[in-house]
Amino acid sequence: MIVGAHVCGTEGDVSDDDAGTPPGRHEPGAGASASGDGLRRRRRRRRLGWTGVGVAALAVAAVGAGWAVYTKLNGNITADEAAAAELARYEKERPTALVRGAQNVLVIGSDTRSGDANARYGRDDGTERSDTTILLHLSAGRDSATAVSLPRDLMVDVPGCRRPDGQRSQPVFAQFNYAYEVGGSACSVRTVEKLTGIRVDHHVVVDFQGFEKMVDALDGVEVCLREPVDDEAARLELPAGRVTLDGEQALGYVRARKSLGDGSDTDRMERQQHFLGALVNKVQSNDVLLNPVKLYPVLDAATSSLTTDPDLASLRGLYDLVRGLRDIPTERVQFLTVPRESYAGDANRDQLVEPDAEKLFTRLRTDEPVAVAAGTGSQEPDDAGKPTGSGDSPEPTFSGNTAAEDICE
Repeated sequence: MIVGAHVCGTEGDVSDDDAGTPPGRHEPGAGASASGDGLRRRRRRRRLGWTGVGVAALAVAAVGAGWAVYTKLNGNITADEAAAAELARYEKERPTALVRGAQNVLVIGSDTRSGDANARYGRDDGTERSDTTILLHLSAGRDSATAVSLPRDLMVDVPGCRRPDGQRSQPVFAQFNYAYEVGGSACSVRTVEKLTGIRVDHHVVVDFQGFEKMVDALDGVEVCLREPVDDEAARLELPAGRVTLDGEQALGYVRARKSLGDGSDTDRMERQQHFLGALVNKVQSNDVLLNPVKLYPVLDAATSSLTTDPDLASLRGLYDLVRGLRDIPTERVQFLTVPRESYAGDANRDQLVEPDAEKLFTRLRTDEPVAVAAGTGSQEPDDAGKPTGSGDSPEPTFSGNTAAEDICE
């Protein structure tokens, strides 16, 4: 208090004795009036001085709170150092990035049952599997985003990978999700790069609990159901029409196979893509990215369940990646499944459809536009399907949807 009074009473202020002299003790006349005005000005400066101290204190508190929030969110993210070391070991065999500024992110949904929150989804046998895998391509100009689902039953060449126990597996032709099971995220990245020829710049692993918490932090996500759902295994009992799913319902919805659609993994991936489109719309419509009150719980939920490559394992890293995404129109946020068909050796497995798959991979490698349309399959469109500036060569169109589509309409 003494220090504050001294600071506020410098340069032009009077002493405490003068300040406390009653106005009536001064000589009458013009001088008394001037003295009274001066005293009032000095008192006003003193009040403003204390107000300034209060504002400064609040500013310091706000900065401190902001730093505490930043530190907490930053610390939530787990850096996948082991995967980074493994990928560095095989750097010479990895594809080269062809377009400066374009980014490819492998998003892996892990079905780990470890931990109390995840255990209710099944028995924890110590094995982690990739329940869902999406290759997300962000254009160099950040004017489009293309998410390509990779079926877990797709037959691929899995390279020899480092196992959790330090031993090395042998190269094998197997289902795609075997890569994550045997060698974690690094093995999945190397398998995708071998399959597509696309350089994977970053990877993100999300578990069940994180997905649930993020949906709840958004107060649910609305989807459209063409038919009622009653699936005990997925813990779902929902009416037809527009329904807002909470976190647990959303997880059941994107993972269910027995009662939704035809039970195939393809149908499930299409459902996941529509849900992700609805999620994008929810985030944009609520101005979550520009509202700190809404953004914090979403960030807390998301970051607390993320394992990423070291370059992304911070708020700064994530921000640098997604800062331009909020300006992408929803019709340019696209979802599709890699062109595939039943595997010749086992109808319950998938294989790529060529040359369609290679057309898709080439466009992603070279950052060329990718067009999607509901139910088209992979085909050459007519002239009406050409993108602006494509010249006389129509671009291939792949079966998929955009975040702007509403299946209820």
